[in-house]
Amino acid sequence: MREADLIPIICTLFFGGDVEPRIPVTIHAAQSHVVPDCVTATSAIEIGLDRRSSLDSLQQTLFAAEMTGKAPMIVLVDSDGEEGVYEYRIETAARRAGVAYVVIDLELLRRWQMTAPFRAAREQILSGGGRDGPSAPAGG
Repeated sequence: MREADLIPIICTLFFGGDVEPRIPVTIHAAQSHVVPDCVTATSAIEIGLDRRSSLDSLQQTLFAAEMTGKAPMIVLVDSDGEEGVYEYRIETAARRAGVAYVVIDLELLRRWQMTAPFRAAREQILSGGGRDGPSAPAGG
């Protein structure tokens, strides 16, 4: 899976956030924007794979947090079950900067995505809005 494929899964299913919102930024009267991977009610989240390309996650989340007024967070997706050099570097820097750091297993993400429709159907049934409406009392 590519990082771009994982962002919506993590953002919506795990954090209930907005995927890649465009946040306006004005610098010396020039208009620009920043696009964090995920923004929730409380956090600006950068999501990355356990690869070199994620080394800029700390800078990105700190800037997005500043622009949104939310807490910075980094979510790293572990693709091999081992803490590699990039994961170690990102975690160490995040800890030093006081940034929340979370690791999610890639296989867990795959299972979570595949079972999302079943969890949603269960919630609908439990809330009384199942396919046939609320169940009749037993023995009635």
